[in-house]
Amino acid sequence: MPIAVGTKAPDFILFNTERKPVALKDFAGKILVMNFFPAAFTGVCTEQLCTNRDELSFYDDLGASVVGISVDMPFSLKAFKEHHNLNYELLSDFNKLTIHEYEMYHCNFILGIKGVAKRGVVVVDRNGTVAYSEETANLKTQVNFAGLKEALQKLSV
Repeated sequence: MPIAVGTKAPDFILFNTERKPVALKDFAGKILVMNFFPAAFTGVCTEQLCTNRDELSFYDDLGASVVGISVDMPFSLKAFKEHHNLNYELLSDFNKLTIHEYEMYHCNFILGIKGVAKRGVVVVDRNGTVAYSEETANLKTQVNFAGLKEALQKLSV
């Protein structure tokens, strides 16, 4: 189960594709949409992040910032971001602290790979509280974008 709605969002400091630190506090007073994904350059993950890219104006119109978080290194995330023209931050949780704190740690991925992010979304409201939380049960299942959008629209009122 992902982190519970109503929980104070755990602090984090992760590195972006430019190797600069990005912290939860950088989004204070804003809505933050955190897209957790297992691995760059994989099919469903690419679809998830490109959907966010294509719909970024929806998030912008609601005053929400979007980030993607995986355990990939900043260098591979940079190549992934450039290859797919992603227009928001990708953050590396290489040390796997944030995926544990947000309960998005995947014990058994595929091929015996352990310790990647689950596919899911966490929304942190302007007060730093988890307002929406979702993980997919199946690796090939996409996040519920309709549910995410509905939750964001309620926050923007």
